[in-house]
Amino acid sequence: MKLTVFGATGGIGQEIVRHALAAGHAVTAVVRDPARLTVRGAGLEVVRADLTDPEAVRPAVAGRDAVLSGLGARSRKDAGIVSQLTRTVLTAMEAEGVRRVLVVSAGPVGPDPADAGILDRTARGLVSALLKDVYDDLRAMEAALAASATDWTSLRPPRLQNKPLTGTYRTVVGGFPARGRFIGRADVAHAMLTMTGDPGTVKQGVGLAY
Repeated sequence: MKLTVFGATGGIGQEIVRHALAAGHAVTAVVRDPARLTVRGAGLEVVRADLTDPEAVRPAVAGRDAVLSGLGARSRKDAGIVSQLTRTVLTAMEAEGVRRVLVVSAGPVGPDPADAGILDRTARGLVSALLKDVYDDLRAMEAALAASATDWTSLRPPRLQNKPLTGTYRTVVGGFPARGRFIGRADVAHAMLTMTGDPGTVKQGVGLAY
């Protein structure tokens, strides 16, 4: 497939690029600073683009089979940036007739597991309160996806870890895995690539965890 990756210099973004190249996909990595992208390989094109300008983004998504976004706030002061940049990407995609897009959101943005215990509910509530601005930004991003003409999927992981790829994790379409507290960034990237061709995840939020 021909894939475009936004947020390609972030923790999840670099894993998306790495595993996509290993799987033989052609990857266009859209970055602000090419020097921060440490992944190399055949089939990789690195593009610098202004993500506040849909016209500047259109060449990077034109003719692609799917767009994958690892965009995320690095800190609370970046709250608001993810929804803003995602709207730019969606505008560019719709102008080019590209439909498939997958993004990284967060577990607390979606529903609690049906059988969540008091400790899990309390922990999610505390994290949501602490990072309210960040999660409000992600909710705004998901609202923009839902209002778009794209075939979107929002991946909602819990606490992220830097761990080697396992390929073994749980996913719940429209929900969240019971007692799911952690997942590695490499496995989030693996899940995103796996879901790219899965029609059962289209226009859905998907919770995932170990």
